[in-house]
Amino acid sequence: MQAEPVTARARRWMSVGRSTLPDSRAAAIEAASAALRGPTHTDAAKLLVVFCSNRHDLPALLATIDEISGHAPLVGCSTAGEISGDGPTDHGVVIAAFGGEGFSVSTRVCTDAGSRPRAAGAAIAACAADVADREHQVLMLLIDGFAQEQEEIVRGVYGVVGASVPLVGGCAAEESHLGATTQLYGTDVFHDAAIAVAIGSDAPFGIGIRHGWRKVGDPMVVTESHKGWIKTLDDRPALDAYLERVGAPAEACRDFASFEPYSVTRPLGIRRRSGDEVRGVTGHTDIERKALHCGGEISQGSLIWCMEGSPETMLEATDDACLDALAAIGDRPPLGFLAFDCSGRRNVLGGGIGDEVARIAKHAAGAPVAGFYSFGEIARTRGINGFHHQTLVVLAVA
Repeated sequence: MQAEPVTARARRWMSVGRSTLPDSRAAAIEAASAALRGPTHTDAAKLLVVFCSNRHDLPALLATIDEISGHAPLVGCSTAGEISGDGPTDHGVVIAAFGGEGFSVSTRVCTDAGSRPRAAGAAIAACAADVADREHQVLMLLIDGFAQEQEEIVRGVYGVVGASVPLVGGCAAEESHLGATTQLYGTDVFHDAAIAVAIGSDAPFGIGIRHGWRKVGDPMVVTESHKGWIKTLDDRPALDAYLERVGAPAEACRDFASFEPYSVTRPLGIRRRSGDEVRGVTGHTDIERKALHCGGEISQGSLIWCMEGSPETMLEATDDACLDALAAIGDRPPLGFLAFDCSGRRNVLGGGIGDEVARIAKHAAGAPVAGFYSFGEIARTRGINGFHHQTLVVLAVA
């Protein structure tokens, strides 16, 4: 790739720090100090993005980061594992810092997002107007991974910004089976919140969206559904039709403990105009009533497939997502990558997650990488749909 002039790169910088220290204050000091050091980072950071385990003392973590950064704007969320160029971690902290005159940033948070999803999306999308004078924009969303009707939040955002601003981001996750995720804004910790960050830049952004799943068998028609629940497929009980199609063992039909490990690596695909989107089959599936619950609405009349994947197909998708993101920024070298990777893909990769992150870092070509394992991904570059499951989304920052 052709290198940018040094003066141009000095106008925009991105750096990443991480820590696996168990003490929250010590982890904050290590990660924030690494993200904010360097001779080109003499000006204050415009934005800090924090991905961290919810096992940490989050108020203490945020207060320490705020002190070190000089009160830089901060957004973030809890994770099911963190990603940096040094590899994947659990129970850790990863901080991405953005700075320089070539960036402008505006943020919004809305609480109680689950009870008013479309209104919440519209409220946070208002921040995009504050960076409208920049040639290039992206709107990053971080929302509660357990919020109801997450797609409605994304639709609310789209209703404000339309097709003019690409969307990227992910749904907060958790690794401790607490049944709650956290969203981070400044020094505050929220649940059931939605956050938007509008980033304006003198240089382009690139987004890659790939999942690595492939269709299994013939399509099925959703013949009865309601708000994420699929009750019948081809006029049969949805659970029966699904398990038959994926060739599940008999015990998966009888109890949830047997069903969940099987279903987590066998999502559903939906036909869209822009391509196939993936929806995970969640832990709320009702074994007794034989109804499937999906992380996102699947409308009655939709054509769906069962899907399967392997470590090899996941890694191929990783390469393709990175290459797509790089292609979108042309011949400019990346300042860095942000990666939003579903925990469902991680389940398929198993011990191969190190290989996946190494591939992302290789495509970044020495530029910093930050990201997390999520409970849903957000990416819209065309069309109106922007909510995904079991997918990898890569944002390349030029």
